[in-house]
Amino acid sequence: MKKLRLVLAGLGARGHAWADTIQRNPDCDLICYVDPDPTSLEQAQHRFGNQPSFASLTEALETIEDIDATILATPPDSREMDIAAACKHRLPLLVEKPLALNLELAIDYVQQAEKAGIPLMIGLNFRYLPVTQKYRRLLEKDAAGQLGFCRFTYERWRNGHAQRLNRYPISMLQPMLWEQSIHHFDLMRFVYQREAVAVYCRSWNPSWTMYADDTNVSALFEFEGGFEINYQGTWVGGWQELNFEWRTDGSNGVIVQRDMFGDLYQAKRMDKELTPVELPPSEPWVTDLSSLLTAFLQASQGAPIECSGKDHLGSLAMVEACIQSAREGRRIKIDQPAKI
Repeated sequence: MKKLRLVLAGLGARGHAWADTIQRNPDCDLICYVDPDPTSLEQAQHRFGNQPSFASLTEALETIEDIDATILATPPDSREMDIAAACKHRLPLLVEKPLALNLELAIDYVQQAEKAGIPLMIGLNFRYLPVTQKYRRLLEKDAAGQLGFCRFTYERWRNGHAQRLNRYPISMLQPMLWEQSIHHFDLMRFVYQREAVAVYCRSWNPSWTMYADDTNVSALFEFEGGFEINYQGTWVGGWQELNFEWRTDGSNGVIVQRDMFGDLYQAKRMDKELTPVELPPSEPWVTDLSSLLTAFLQASQGAPIECSGKDHLGSLAMVEACIQSAREGRRIKIDQPAKI
């Protein structure tokens, strides 16, 4: 495979993670940085190497020759010009989730990429965790029987002022849904291989929150085939330790994941204990990002697109439906934009 030359736009916490990942991969080179903040550019040059730096992606693409692909790790509310520039130069795009903060704009981005004939992938790294891949394979083998219902719990204290985290979620609308739950909704669709058709949702903030808008989400989803998911997520939990549990109940057993990066179990109905499921070794934030980057490099050279922008529309539709349901206090039917 040809060694690809990549430009990285956005040098916040997620951009640094991508720079590390690119440098570990022998099949690509990071050839320039893009960020409007001069300090961020200086820090990237010091940490990752003295590559050309630009304040805008448009300037970078008009200056540097032989760029093969672009990674956008910019905030989701400021991507119009960057995506237009990448499409103009017909450069494959890997964009951090969420693709956009409304479904209409995301559809426009997908259509721009299709018109330009370029792959558009979304940075949904949790799909590439060994535990996620194994969860999906167990369900494909009917390990729990006919699926009936699920409980998905994610309770976390996220310090929005921490240096290692992006800070823009503090002031955005519905930060939990757009920045965190979007990952969880994608996992549901990926592992169960079916789409959500309706939701009833509540969102709110506790008195101690540091965020401008809602960080607690409680939603009851209806999926195709009568499958139901009870979802609870928060960024302002009362304990600093993450509580993660994803339990799927079927006609003849359960599958339970008790850690975001592993700790998978299964049991039949009459078993007295859960049985651990063996998983291959992995390193959080390394194995998954590396696998996602490899898939993007392959898609950039003609392989099938995984985590495509078009597929991502189904998860964005779930977020928008949650927001509408919380606002209007009623059950909302979810359209299937990926099938349009």
